[in-house]
Amino acid sequence: MNYFTTEFRCANAAIRVDVIGGPKRTEIVENSVFLNYRLAAVTVHNEPSKGKADVIWNYERPKKNISFVAQQLILDGYWEEGEINKILVSMLAMELNHVGLYPFHSSMVVYKGKGILLLGGENNHGKSMSQLEGCRRGGLMFSTETTVVDENKVAILGSKNVYIKSRAKGTERSDLPDQDEGVSKFFEKEPEYEAYNEPIKIDLIIQPSIDGHFDTKVLPMGQFEKAYQGYHSMMNFMGLNQLLSGEEGLAMPIIDNDFLRQKRAAFLADLVRDIPCYLIRSKTPQILFDEVDKILEAK
Repeated sequence: MNYFTTEFRCANAAIRVDVIGGPKRTEIVENSVFLNYRLAAVTVHNEPSKGKADVIWNYERPKKNISFVAQQLILDGYWEEGEINKILVSMLAMELNHVGLYPFHSSMVVYKGKGILLLGGENNHGKSMSQLEGCRRGGLMFSTETTVVDENKVAILGSKNVYIKSRAKGTERSDLPDQDEGVSKFFEKEPEYEAYNEPIKIDLIIQPSIDGHFDTKVLPMGQFEKAYQGYHSMMNFMGLNQLLSGEEGLAMPIIDNDFLRQKRAAFLADLVRDIPCYLIRSKTPQILFDEVDKILEAK
């Protein structure tokens, strides 16, 4: 019987995956684009540093199933690459939390020397287009989909894929509009961008809300709302809303725990306490960044 072991790492976090049975292989997923889009700087290693698997995949078991037992995720049967990708994202995000690192569903630009976090929050209404507008105005791209923040409140890593051109089977989404179409509605051509790769503190948080029918409105957020929206962006990675398999009706099991949930919430409350945060409603990302300019000029 074939046996394959590999390890996925992001910063100081690592998850080991053991595959028991199935075809001879040299990798778990053929393409790491989705992992690096949903997290950041994920690397793959076939000489694991961990003595015990975080994920065990029993490939040849006849019935497809997923469970989380004694801190191990157990997969049975055949799983599509896209389904495996989503599972790996949640497991690696959880491991990041264990080592004191916190991924946020967000974009981030370094604009006029300031680290500006564009938060996905409860709803996802324009962080990518806002990030592109910030870059068009001379900002540097720190992250596109995910920003990883350490316990010193410093953004240390960011995903660099602006968006996914194609999705593996198991991650298809017909409800998400083509990103090229989104770019063409707001820009004459896709803005060029230069990456910023050094750790940087977060100076300002913006919750974009872009809709062609909105009047412009800038609303300062209080402590609760900042933490509320930030918590949604953190919980985006835990997989609690993920239906992994539509055919069999299999959902992502609960891999979170009360200790980490409270640790995450306490970290977030401290993080946003002294950082100004605004909800900006606007018709376009250009109008949104006009308002960002006003906020920066007033500081």
